[in-house]
Amino acid sequence: MITSKNLTKKFGTKVAVDSVSLTLEPGHIYAMLGPNGSGKTTWMKMAAALMKPTSGEILFNGNPVGVESRKQIAYMSTEPYFYSWMSIKDVGRYYQDFFMDFSPEKYESLLRKMELEPSMKTRALSSGMMAKLKIAVTMARNARIYLLDEPFNGIDLLARDEIRACILQEAAADNILVLSSHLVEEMEAISDQAIFIKNGKLVEVRDLEEMRTEEQISMADRYRAIYGHAEVE
Repeated sequence: MITSKNLTKKFGTKVAVDSVSLTLEPGHIYAMLGPNGSGKTTWMKMAAALMKPTSGEILFNGNPVGVESRKQIAYMSTEPYFYSWMSIKDVGRYYQDFFMDFSPEKYESLLRKMELEPSMKTRALSSGMMAKLKIAVTMARNARIYLLDEPFNGIDLLARDEIRACILQEAAADNILVLSSHLVEEMEAISDQAIFIKNGKLVEVRDLEEMRTEEQISMADRYRAIYGHAEVE
């Protein structure tokens, strides 16, 4: 379980995350939603212990996130973060050196499903292939929490299908998946919980099946209601 309590992050006078209190539980795929600049990436980086909060706290199983929690929390950033000289095989070796829970066998299996050749150089990958590589190397960890920042951004529909299938395959009763995105339609197809963030503030957390059954509205409908004219893709 991961919990943020009055979590706040400021960059100078700008408040990126504003007193967010939130508890995420195993067995769920959470869609963290909001237009660009809502605070999704900043919350994720604090959850991954890559950024310190200005105030408040974020806990993993009751303890502050830090060096120990990184062993069980897998974070995928939006930016490419591999050295240009690396091959796809080198990327796996790099992760294996850093993370005890990294599975080379699982990585090889995911590469086959993503149709990625281990000998390919990262500098030669298209944006879609790079997105698939980031997913494969992140999901090859046997983590308790997966934080995927914009996993579908900038890639075509076929690549999105492969990534979606990979994410769903790794969902389990004992782990937590959090996907941040502004691509609402993609998120609705794989998530069972929705976290709506606006201007750094938590608006609400909703169970999608209950929302559809009790209110007869979709996640996209709720997104439009909260964000007004914000684009829904």
